[in-house]
Amino acid sequence: MHAFEPWNIDVSQILTRRELMSVVTSLKTRSDRLPNVQQNLALVRLAYCCGLRASEIGGLKLADVTTGISRSFIQVRAETAKGGHARRVPLWWDAGTLEDLTDWKSKRKSQAARSGDPFLCSLQAATFGKPINRHVLRRRFLTACRVLGWDRLRTLTLHHGRHTFISHALAGNRTLAEVRAAAGHASLLTTSAYLHVAVDDDGTVGDLFAFA
Repeated sequence: MHAFEPWNIDVSQILTRRELMSVVTSLKTRSDRLPNVQQNLALVRLAYCCGLRASEIGGLKLADVTTGISRSFIQVRAETAKGGHARRVPLWWDAGTLEDLTDWKSKRKSQAARSGDPFLCSLQAATFGKPINRHVLRRRFLTACRVLGWDRLRTLTLHHGRHTFISHALAGNRTLAEVRAAAGHASLLTTSAYLHVAVDDDGTVGDLFAFA
C-alpha cells in the first residue's frame, strides 16, 4: 500500500468572508454605472464563488450559464475543463452569486449577445464581443480586488479563487461529494484537504454558500 503525503492548503491564498464581501461590495457600488465594473464583478463571482479556472472563464459561453430555474447552474464544457472532464457548478448554493451572474447575463443579452457568444468579453469598441484571454482576465482580477490593497494582492492570483470557493462551500455545509463534483476533483482526498481551512475572521459577516 502506498502512503501519500497530505496536501497542505496555504490559507493565505484563501479570501476570508470579510475580504470577499469587501471586494463584492466595492464592485457593486459602481457596477450599475460602469459595464467594465459589472463584468469584473462577474469575473470575481466565477473565480471565487464558482471555482472556475481562468481557461474555463475565458471559454464560458452565454448558454453555459443557466438561470431562472430552481437549481441554476454553470455548465463547464469538456473542451474548456481541465483533463476534458465536463462538470456542473451549482449557482443555487449562494444567492448573491446567482443574482450577480443573472444580472450580467441580462446585460450581455441587452448587448445583443447570442447563446454561443462569450459570457465575458471585450467591451472596447474595436474588439467588442471578442473573448478575453487569460492574461487579460488576470489583470482584470487585480483591478477588481484592489480594495484589498496591493500588499494583499501580491499573495493572490485568479487561480486561488478555486481554493476560496472550495473552502467556503465546505464551511457552508455542502457535502464532500457535492463540492468534489462542483470543483471537478478526480478524488475526494483532494477535496477533503480543505475541510479544516478557516474561512472566517470574526463571525460577523454571514455565511456564504448556504442559499438553499
